[in-house]
Amino acid sequence: MLHPTAADAHPLGGGLTLRSVSGQADIERLAAFNALIHGELVDGMTRNLIVHHPHTRPEHWLFIDDEAGRVVSSLCLIPWTWRYGPATLRSGEMGIVGTLPEFRHGGRSLVAALVERFDELLDTEGYALSHIQGIPYYYRRYGYDYALPLEPHLNLELRNIPDARSADDAFTIRPARPDDLPALVALYNEAARMLDLFAERDEATWRYLLLDTAGTAMEADTWVIAGWDGSVIGYWRVAAMGFGDGLIVSEASQLPHRAAQAALRHLKALAEARGKPYLRLNLAAESSLARMAQAWGAYDAGGYEWQIKVVDVPRLFMQIAPALEQRLARSPFAGLTETVLLNLYREAFTLRFEDGRLAAVEHAGFTDEGTIKIPPSLLPKLVLGHRDRVALRAAYPDFAVWGEARYLLDVLFPPMRSFLYPTY
Repeated sequence: MLHPTAADAHPLGGGLTLRSVSGQADIERLAAFNALIHGELVDGMTRNLIVHHPHTRPEHWLFIDDEAGRVVSSLCLIPWTWRYGPATLRSGEMGIVGTLPEFRHGGRSLVAALVERFDELLDTEGYALSHIQGIPYYYRRYGYDYALPLEPHLNLELRNIPDARSADDAFTIRPARPDDLPALVALYNEAARMLDLFAERDEATWRYLLLDTAGTAMEADTWVIAGWDGSVIGYWRVAAMGFGDGLIVSEASQLPHRAAQAALRHLKALAEARGKPYLRLNLAAESSLARMAQAWGAYDAGGYEWQIKVVDVPRLFMQIAPALEQRLARSPFAGLTETVLLNLYREAFTLRFEDGRLAAVEHAGFTDEGTIKIPPSLLPKLVLGHRDRVALRAAYPDFAVWGEARYLLDVLFPPMRSFLYPTY
């Protein structure tokens, strides 16, 4: 259902107005615009996300129209909640960005106006981070940089998958049903425990994935595998669309050894039926299905990464404080009482630790001081464990840390096992 929302309009001059969705008529013209820019399957995706997704709201869908009511540019904010060790971290995805060709060049950037309003929403609603799947390079101008894995291409040729064996008869493989929801929630959470950073997913989101993505750009079939007693022991999802010519496995739970083999054989049959020459596993490196595929000759064909920016530095550190405090407690820095200066070149922040707890993070303005100097675009890479201090220093000469601060940084921000399976 459509959540009630107040109309929001900001005149931009030249007959253009920046708005947010406030009713069904707005949904329909925005869906039609997104289909025009991104393809017809994004029509249903737009409509379903606004109306049916349990965690999106219409005021997060921004667009600019002209005096004739024609939508000329748009983007949206999709809420995510991440688990960061024992901490909960809020990030807003910038999604479905598009502009009519005749408005993409010239003296004004409509996307810049939308991003400004998007950033206001992020700030007022308490997000610490923002992430985007966006095109290469472009979003650096808005403060984003590559900081988490996205779209792996672990490819497995069909000829490398052995033929079916009698052991497969111990399993039943079928499409998931709504009555499987409790099992899917439990299996997702079990698989997530293999990761240090992952997206939370509740039963309402699972219901959306099962019932409200058919015929859209995010359509995926969910398959479950059951043991001899009929109980569901695993699942995987097969995306209808994506990059490359292979059959895309977009998600999988942890699977027992023999069940993983049966799953790959099932996927081989599905790929053959759909005329796909190979399997592409878009899975976390820790996935048992990915490991089984590698044992059968799957190879890494590259991938892409999420682009991420920090919305508010103090908010970020306070949201992840439980994880930082846990790392300190398990290290020689246990009980740390010290004020740490984090210099991001254009501005600095003090992190005040008291007895091993992060008591406060405060803005310190501009300064040349400090033994930790980090370009702001690199902060997400470090904090999210995508690259450690040594790797960042090797790649960026202006990532500068001296003395004891090196040891402390290594304790606070170790490499993390991270992967974000979609929530829509």
